[in-house]
Amino acid sequence: MTDTDHERPSHAVTRGPARAPQRAYLRAMGLTDAELDRPFVGVATTWGETGPCHLPLARQGEAVKRGVAAAHGTPRLFNTIAVTDGIAMGHVGMRYSLPSRELIADSVEMVVRGHGYDALVALGACDKTLPALMMAMVRLDLPSVFLYGGSILPGRHRRRDITIQDVFEAVGRHSSGEIDDAELLAIESAACPSAGACGGQFTANTMACVSEALGLALPGSATAPAPYDSRDTFVVQSGETVMALLAKDIRPRALVTRRSLENAAAVVAASGGSTNAALHLPAIAHEAGIDFDLQAVTDVFRRTPHIADLKPGGRFVAKDLHEAGGVPALMKALLDSGYLDGDCPTVTGRTIAENLTDVVPDPDQTVIRPLADPLSPSGGVMGLRGSLAPQGAVVKVAGLKQRRFRGPAVVFDGEEACFAAVTARAYPEGAVLVIRYEGPRGGPGMREMLATTAAIYGQGMGEKVALVSDGRFSGATRGFCIGHVGPEAAAGGPIALIRDGDMIEIDADSGTLDVLLSEDELGARAEAWRARPPSPRMAALWRYAETVGDAAYGAVTHPGPADG
Repeated sequence: MTDTDHERPSHAVTRGPARAPQRAYLRAMGLTDAELDRPFVGVATTWGETGPCHLPLARQGEAVKRGVAAAHGTPRLFNTIAVTDGIAMGHVGMRYSLPSRELIADSVEMVVRGHGYDALVALGACDKTLPALMMAMVRLDLPSVFLYGGSILPGRHRRRDITIQDVFEAVGRHSSGEIDDAELLAIESAACPSAGACGGQFTANTMACVSEALGLALPGSATAPAPYDSRDTFVVQSGETVMALLAKDIRPRALVTRRSLENAAAVVAASGGSTNAALHLPAIAHEAGIDFDLQAVTDVFRRTPHIADLKPGGRFVAKDLHEAGGVPALMKALLDSGYLDGDCPTVTGRTIAENLTDVVPDPDQTVIRPLADPLSPSGGVMGLRGSLAPQGAVVKVAGLKQRRFRGPAVVFDGEEACFAAVTARAYPEGAVLVIRYEGPRGGPGMREMLATTAAIYGQGMGEKVALVSDGRFSGATRGFCIGHVGPEAAAGGPIALIRDGDMIEIDADSGTLDVLLSEDELGARAEAWRARPPSPRMAALWRYAETVGDAAYGAVTHPGPADG
């Protein structure tokens, strides 16, 4: 037994006469002397019946345990909460989605520290669970592996693949009279044929790709669909891998660096990923004490070509990307063209470049385009700045036919007012719909607004109007939608000063978002502006609103790592 063995966190629970009571509890769960002497590995999952994405994690958690035990560790399985965005969408539940990211990270910290675990395998499925678990891994800085639960299989309707995106957009088509009740029911019934997370390159699959790009997950693990038995190979290997990391003392902060964060942003851009990555990457960086804000993320987006033809703007789903070689094939294309840093280390103990050495592109696949013929020369998500967004904003341009828009503002204080206007078609073509007081503090909770954007798109107005908000948009959103506008309205940002009829100008190519008002006029309006009194809030939302920071820096709720 080495000196290092005596320094494991679990020894605070398992060693010495004073810890007899703790050992008694552990023996009550069937642990033997040999198991008490081995490293304790937390296996955190978001399993539950809150959504189809989480259902596979019960089986996968047990498979991780087998991998840990086979490598002579003692696995300890526990759950944390999950808010499933698709179910929380369009009502008060969406206020709880982003705050759940912080709660998940905090709860994993509490369980791991409270029980003295030596290492961690974290299994996530729906949107916020993935960044939350990666944040916890970096915060704890114990040997750790991340594992995605896998995507849902695509549904089939009228001889084409469909996803949950089609259901949300069908609501808009239904409200405009394009389809009837029976067709809406048929789409609803066909869209989700299996367990797993949403199948397009929405937030869950985007952040799953990020887990590989950061080196926190096993290569190839992000895209295998949840129902595939082949996922068990990655699951068991994740348990074995965490024990190898423990033996070598390789920790997440050795993997999550400025260079690996830029790799992750490049993979998001190349895949046409969710705008939410511009919120989650700064939050993960924050846990390591790295300054990597919205501007840094979108700088990478701007210089990285978009090459993966994935929904919502493209043709294919996660299963198709998996069959085309998965994230390793996408990363290999980027690496070979100089868009990735191949020297970044990973949980395999090898570098990105070493992991990709044997990856051979499939010449017949059509999901990943050649770098010489990208879908666009810059990423599927772009950053904007200007007089309306001094801290920045993001827009998903993947699939957009036009990247410039100018129109008069139609202002709504909150999503409900805008959704009501959209449902009634009470908005003019050519307008810029402004939804404010939906930021991290003002919502509170920075809601996604897929119900509203999908209804607009379903009405055939997706590129005939623009939408600007200090809130968020789903990874499934398409159309000219700008989110994360900062400073938010609740903080007195320029978006709080906009009035109906003000001209707003958006140029995704030049990266600008401006309201065409003079500085004097904006200054006068700012002088007259008064903060809105807070609305009554449940305890969790009150606590979140009191501590959350700006979206440009990840909407985080603590000052950073205790050790700097």
